[in-house]
Amino acid sequence: MGVVRIEVLRSGLVAAVAVSLCLAFVSVASAEDRWESAIADFEALDRESPPKAGGVLFVGSSSIRRWDLERWFPESGATNRGFGGSQIADSIRHFDRFVVPHRPRSIFFYAGDNDISAGKGAEAVAADFASLADRVRTRLPKTRLWFIAIKPSLSRWQLWPTMEEANRRIAALCGKDPMLEFVDVATPMLGADGNPMPELFVADGLHMTDEGYRIWAGVVGPLLKKK
Repeated sequence: MGVVRIEVLRSGLVAAVAVSLCLAFVSVASAEDRWESAIADFEALDRESPPKAGGVLFVGSSSIRRWDLERWFPESGATNRGFGGSQIADSIRHFDRFVVPHRPRSIFFYAGDNDISAGKGAEAVAADFASLADRVRTRLPKTRLWFIAIKPSLSRWQLWPTMEEANRRIAALCGKDPMLEFVDVATPMLGADGNPMPELFVADGLHMTDEGYRIWAGVVGPLLKKK
């Protein structure tokens, strides 16, 4: 009976481990596939209208996705490839599929606040940006990468010290490479009291109103023609 009991326990343990491994695999696969639909849509758009080399590409999270580039920059011909909720690592993972085919002269990139909201520290976010810069440097050596500063917002104001530190680290990285540029949209979004201006945000306190995008456009617009 003792031998049988041991065998039963052993079988149960093996089964439990197998289930755990399967669940872990499913979890990883789900995380990796989260953006598959969005990336596949980008690929379909590029098949329908093959991108011309040398353009301007906007990449990043919802602040990019919600930005009506045709309205704000009607003469730029800029292409929007934002997918809401994404982190820097998501753009890195799918880079070859939705960025490289455009062979842009400039990439304006915004991400980082989702990363910090998910628990990443400033050092990790800066390291992710460094990895993105390496990917651009390797795949698109003639492309300039502009990092749009992580914005201060009402709903994530408690995280601002970490975001501000991430901005400082990324600005320092950009200062060491002539193909990287830091775009400070954060400072003009703060009022005289040092807090985010409420009129820049919609009801959720995170996404921006036209007033918020007007500030961004005023900073980014003059940079669009730079080589």
